[in-house]
Amino acid sequence: MTATKPYHHGELRPALVAAANAIIRESGIEKLSMRRLADQVGVSRTAPYHHFKDKNALLCAIAEMGFEEQNQMTREILDDPEDNNNEAVFARWVRAYIRFAHENPETYDLMFGREIWKGGTPTPSLQAISKTSFRLWVDLVAKMQQRGVLPGSHSALRTAQASWAALHGMARLLIDGIYVQREDLEEIAETVVDLLTRTTPDSH
Repeated sequence: MTATKPYHHGELRPALVAAANAIIRESGIEKLSMRRLADQVGVSRTAPYHHFKDKNALLCAIAEMGFEEQNQMTREILDDPEDNNNEAVFARWVRAYIRFAHENPETYDLMFGREIWKGGTPTPSLQAISKTSFRLWVDLVAKMQQRGVLPGSHSALRTAQASWAALHGMARLLIDGIYVQREDLEEIAETVVDLLTRTTPDSH
């Protein structure tokens, strides 16, 4: 029997999420189980259930972690007072988004894939943070429209939906290795920026 480790109050949940994320990165979602997670962290096999009622809840927590990281990335780009080059700000976000998907494919799958949103049940906290993430994207798009980087012919919401669809599609192709080589990531990101920004009225 695996020896258990003591955890202070509030420390076990993030440790479980981090360990679960490591398992799916190494072995895939199908290899993650509450029993394996408990053994990996070194706690009793009932301990994870004090924080997550089932595997779906655990997967939702991993997806939340991904959104938190992505949201922090967006806020840092939005709030950077040193960067006055508007197109460069947008390009940084595009590169960061695609790089995040490339470096965290399993987490990205949970954030946007069928495992939770179709096959499982997204928790209220996951639904909330996913909406926050999209609102941040809408805010960034609105900022870029005001500065003439993105076209203003449509609302920020519609432009955010269309541009995010392009980004998500490229990220998905990159993860799946379909028509996209990972060594071309930077050039692909630049191409996406060009396609999105060259449609502004001033660019014609």
